[in-house]
Amino acid sequence: MRDFALEVHFSKWEFKARFNLTASDAQSMSLDQLLALASAEDRERMQKLHLGYTETFGAPALREAIAATYDAIDSDHLLCLAGAGEGIYIAMRVLLDADDHAVVITPNYQSSETVPLSICEVSGVALEARDHWSLDVAKVRASLRPNTKLISINFPNNPTGAIPSRQTLDELLALCRERGLWLFSDEVYRLLEREPSIRLPQVADIYERGISLNVMSKAYGLPGLRIGWLACQDRDLLQRFERYKHFLSICNSAPSELLATIALKAGDSILARNRALVQDNTAVATGFFQRHGEFFEFTPPAGGCVSFTRYLGADGVEVFAERLVEEAGVLLLPSGLYRSEVGDVPQDYFRIGLGRSFVPQALDAMERWLA
Repeated sequence: MRDFALEVHFSKWEFKARFNLTASDAQSMSLDQLLALASAEDRERMQKLHLGYTETFGAPALREAIAATYDAIDSDHLLCLAGAGEGIYIAMRVLLDADDHAVVITPNYQSSETVPLSICEVSGVALEARDHWSLDVAKVRASLRPNTKLISINFPNNPTGAIPSRQTLDELLALCRERGLWLFSDEVYRLLEREPSIRLPQVADIYERGISLNVMSKAYGLPGLRIGWLACQDRDLLQRFERYKHFLSICNSAPSELLATIALKAGDSILARNRALVQDNTAVATGFFQRHGEFFEFTPPAGGCVSFTRYLGADGVEVFAERLVEEAGVLLLPSGLYRSEVGDVPQDYFRIGLGRSFVPQALDAMERWLA
C-alpha cells in the first residue's frame, strides 16, 4: 500500500504548527472534565479497574452504551475496535478477495480506497463538487460490475462535510438490495449535523447487509481513547471480523473502554457542546472567507466539523498551504493529500477544521498573514 499521505503530513506538522486549523475532530476534554460527567458508581469503577485483558468484542457495558445509540442494533451485533482505522482494515480484509470488485466514493479518507485497492480492483465515484458535493446514484450503478461485492460510503463526508438526502440514501440501498451488495458506511461524523432534519439513519439499522463504522474520536472529540466499533445485523460476519481482530489489537484498553462508556452516557451534553462550537466556528469562518472572497470559496459543512474550501489564488493551494504553516504556523490540508487512485479529486481545495476552540484565533493569525 502507498504511504498514507494525510498521516505523513500530520507527522511532520500536527504537533509543530501553532494552530491545527485542519483538525478533523471536535474539541476534546481532560480526564478530569470527563470524569466530572460520570456517576459516582462509574468513578469508583475507574479507581478499582482491573488492568488486565478485556473481551475481544468489547466490555458488555460499553457495547450496551453503544447499542443505545442505534434503533435496531443490540449489543450482540457490535464489535469494539482500536479506533476507526482498524474497522476499515478489518472489514475490507474480511469481505474482499482478489477476484472481487469494490466501489468507493471520492474524495474520501485514504484508507477507504487504499486498503481495498491492496486486495482487488476498485472503482471510484466522485461527489459532484459543483452541486454541493452530491452523490449521483446513477453513476454508482454505472460503476458496478458482475463481481462487485461492496460499496463504501462516508457521510457526513470527510473532507467535504456533505450529506446526501434521505431519498438518495434510499436509492443507494435499493441498488444494494437489488444486487446483494454489502454497504460499508463510515458514519464517524454523524450527530454533528448542522440541522437534525438532515441526519441520516445508520446503515446497520436499516439494511441487512449494511455495516456501520463509528468512533469516539470525531463527534465526541475523544480520539485519545482509541475506541471505535463496527455494527452489523449479520452476526456471522461480525464473528469473522472478531477473528481477524485477534491478529491486530486483540482487545481494547480497559481504561479507555470505561471512559468511552462514561462519555456515551453523557453523550447528549458532550454532543450539544460540540455542535454549538462547530456552529459558532462556522459563523466566524463564513465571515472570514466572505471578507477574502478574492481568494476563497467556502461551503459550510452540512455535517461534521470539516469543510473543503476552494482556493482561488494564482500561486496554487499547495504553495499557499506550505507558506501558511511555515510563516504563520497555521496548518491546512491541501487537496493534493486527498489524491485518489480511482477518481478525480479537485486540486484547488484545502480542508479546514471547525471543531476546535481555537478556530477564531487561528483565523485571526491567518488574516494577519494574508494582510
